[in-house]
Amino acid sequence: MTPCIQPQMTQIAQIAQIAQIAQIAQMQQPSPRPISAHPCYLCYLWFLLLIFCVRGAHAQWLPAAPGWQYEFPRDHQPHRDFKTEWWYFTGNVHTPEGRRFGYQLTFFRQGLRPPGTRKPVTSRFIVDDLQFAHFALTDVQPRRFHFFQKLSRGAFGEAGTGGAPPRLAWIDDWQLTVPAPDTFDLAASGPTATLQLRLIPAKPWAIHGIAGISQKADGPGRASHYYSGTRLTTTGTLRVEGREFAVEGESWFDHEWASNQLTPDQAGWDWFSLQFADGTELMLYQLRLKAGAGRDTDHGVDPNSSATFIARDGTTTHLPRAAYTLRPLTTWKSPTNGALYPLTWELTVPSLQLTARITTPVENQELTLAPIAYWEGLVDVAGTRAGTPLRGHGYMELTGYAGALVGLAE
Repeated sequence: MTPCIQPQMTQIAQIAQIAQIAQIAQMQQPSPRPISAHPCYLCYLWFLLLIFCVRGAHAQWLPAAPGWQYEFPRDHQPHRDFKTEWWYFTGNVHTPEGRRFGYQLTFFRQGLRPPGTRKPVTSRFIVDDLQFAHFALTDVQPRRFHFFQKLSRGAFGEAGTGGAPPRLAWIDDWQLTVPAPDTFDLAASGPTATLQLRLIPAKPWAIHGIAGISQKADGPGRASHYYSGTRLTTTGTLRVEGREFAVEGESWFDHEWASNQLTPDQAGWDWFSLQFADGTELMLYQLRLKAGAGRDTDHGVDPNSSATFIARDGTTTHLPRAAYTLRPLTTWKSPTNGALYPLTWELTVPSLQLTARITTPVENQELTLAPIAYWEGLVDVAGTRAGTPLRGHGYMELTGYAGALVGLAE
């Protein structure tokens, strides 16, 4: 969940090495286009970012510690004393005629210079953060999946976070803006898909975890500060393969920041955001452990995994790992890399008297962004709570199935 950056490596050394690799990549490309125009350019930079990740010097970044007092709208803004941060939006939307789409748009801020090393500089090429973003759109009817990535150092203002209002995060024409309190505008475009949406929260912000932190592994600091907008009324337009659609529906917003979460014995995670038709929501994740980790776990799941149930009035209930079970039922094999993703799940939460099956209408929602690949897409939920039929929809993220999580742990 949190790529690590090597604090000991100076910014100039990083720039020099990135430039050197980029020049090599340019010489290997037969096309006369500049290196930044090649689709693989972002992959080179992303790979280099992860190669430069490190162990150590975490004391220079703030750890996610108990006692954080959330305050809004302050906490929508970036938290630059923490190394890693993201603003994550997903949604299920549809046209008036019922054509259905899912979308994901996530802006990431990765800290490069810890707070104690940010001496004044005059060069634009010395930056404190690296910015990158993912945009994906699922067109359910034709079962088409579109995904794109952007990465930028933002040296000339083309990318950043926490800019002059109303901008909150941006990379080129991909924008997250806040035109009014608790109102988000999203814009992103790729060769085959474009998104312009307005999101307005219908419920209070939901704080995850205990004492202001969401624990991800054993030990101090192995956690994040994490809150969500679990139901945002969504309207706007999509343009997909040359056709424009007016859409409406519901979105989910996650904002999370931390400095050091995962450990080397964690292999990946299964994460779900579920919006039920009765006005309640459920966020849950399970962190999977590598084989032979030697831990007392339930089927290889880290006991630090947890969930949050959000009632109709916005009241939250923290659910520890022992409070729910997730059982995979069917898998799908990626035609790109052969990874087996569990796409159908049986969910049981005894304290909520909830039993449900999680499925997806589109199997291939895998983002292959070298050197990483992960599955993230819209899902449907059907089951019962206290004997009453219950339906819903949401999003699911599956990581670590297509290989190691490069740079995500010490």
